[in-house]
Amino acid sequence: MQLTDDQIRQVMPHLQRFALWLTRNPHSAEDLVQSCLTKALTRRPDNDGAESLRAWLFAILYRQFIDGERRRKRYMKLLSFFTGEEAFSDSSESLAIADDTLALFATLPTEYRVILLLVSVEGLSYKEVAATLDIPTGTVMSRLSRARKMLHEKLEGKVTPLPLRRLK
Repeated sequence: MQLTDDQIRQVMPHLQRFALWLTRNPHSAEDLVQSCLTKALTRRPDNDGAESLRAWLFAILYRQFIDGERRRKRYMKLLSFFTGEEAFSDSSESLAIADDTLALFATLPTEYRVILLLVSVEGLSYKEVAATLDIPTGTVMSRLSRARKMLHEKLEGKVTPLPLRRLK
């Protein structure tokens, strides 16, 4: 069964109301409904009943909201680690600082970025990171230290070259 325009028109006000209740922001609610309908149009519901269709769309919308909240929390945790601030507001200035911080983080070499994320954001121990990446614990500690130093220097505007590697 494919979603028809009439079905979408019928359920749209209900989805919008539910999304607004979840997000408490009209713009976020619109985005959430659009994301829900996009996902619904690319998938097929299990049965043909109108009530089950409505429940299916509500389930998609709710899952999209939960996924978005998880993403937002990870993003905020990452930002709070880098900047030392616990909470970010939705002001333009805060969002600009957040974007700049994440852009600087993206410039770190991959081996440093991965360890910084696993330890600082995901909360893994040095031993767990070492096992995950199949490297010694001392390497995890030294890369983490270098990653933090490089990031803080970049945030302060100082640019240091990457350490040279000795090739055998």
